[in-house]
This record gives sequence, C-alpha cells and structure tokens, in this order.
Amino acid sequence: MIKAALLSLVAVCLPAASFAEAKPALPFDVGGAYSLTDQSGQLRTEADPEGKHQLLFFGYATCQQICSAALPLMAEVVDELDADGIGLTPLMITIDPVRDTLDTIGPALALHHDNFIGLTGTEENLQVAYDAFSVEREYLFDDPEYGPVYAHGSFLYLLDPDGEVLTLLPPILAPDELAKIVKGYTDGTS
Repeated sequence: MIKAALLSLVAVCLPAASFAEAKPALPFDVGGAYSLTDQSGQLRTEADPEGKHQLLFFGYATCQQICSAALPLMAEVVDELDADGIGLTPLMITIDPVRDTLDTIGPALALHHDNFIGLTGTEENLQVAYDAFSVEREYLFDDPEYGPVYAHGSFLYLLDPDGEVLTLLPPILAPDELAKIVKGYTDGTS
C-alpha cells in the first residue's frame, strides 16, 4: 500500500504533460494473469481481445463512494481518447461478486459507458486478480439502502493490449489530464 501511495503522489505532483512524457517505470511489480467472466458470459483474461489499451478499476457497481466518481471519470477518458482515434477499453473487476453477477454488472456499468466491461468470477478466481494487482477489500457495514459497503482499492490501472500494467493513476485527476497521461503511454494510437 505504501508503494502505491507513493506512486499516487508522483502522479498528482507532476503535471500531466511531463508525467506522460516521462513514462516512469513502476518501482514495484503489479499486475498479472487472471481469468474471469464478463457480463456476456465470455471468459476474459488480462489481454484485450481487440488489441486495445485498457483502463482497469476494482470496485462494485452499487458503490456510492469512490466508484461513483471513478467509473464516470473512466467513461469520460474513454470518450476523450476515442475522439482522438485512440481505442481504450474500460474494465471493472468486481470486489462484490454476490451483487455484481452476470445479470447485474453489465447494465449497471452501461449507465456509465456502453463499452464498459464488467468482470466477475468465483472467489478463488477473483482472489488471483486481487493478489496480482495488490487490491485489498474489506467489508465495512451494511447501508440500509445500498447493502454491503466495502473498503477497496481506488487506483486506475493502465494496461497495454497484452495486459501488462503501464502505470497507476489516481482517480482524482481531471478527465483531460488523465487522457493526456494515457495518450502518452499509447503513443497516440489505438
């Protein structure tokens, strides 16, 4: 967690243009192979089947906290880059597989963007992804209106088309700043 917090500070402190140009290497290993199921029931791994870069977030569709800010932000970044001819796939891996089922995750994410991919799976398969990306989740309490509330990771992970993590991004930057950083890592191509 400390390593991720330090990288977050680097991303926030550097202007978006210099951060994108610098393309700093991550000072630790994060990311890896996983095999989960998307909202259409198809098996999906860390590699994008369409060869696009990916913007990954770990959360849950009914989250009223960081997810309610991160998911729309991701959608704005995807649209901004699409206008520049850069394809980017928005992904969310659930941390609440009981409520984010194959039937519910897709419609909830489509409220943010039609191209959002929601991934779920067994606890064991999800744990592989959580471990690979150093994501922790903790049940906090039950909200009377929204159900269980979890503490969970809040970073956006930029992945190349093969699923390698290029950088972590804090979901507190403006959409145009995030888009500029992502564009720097994609070399301006889809």
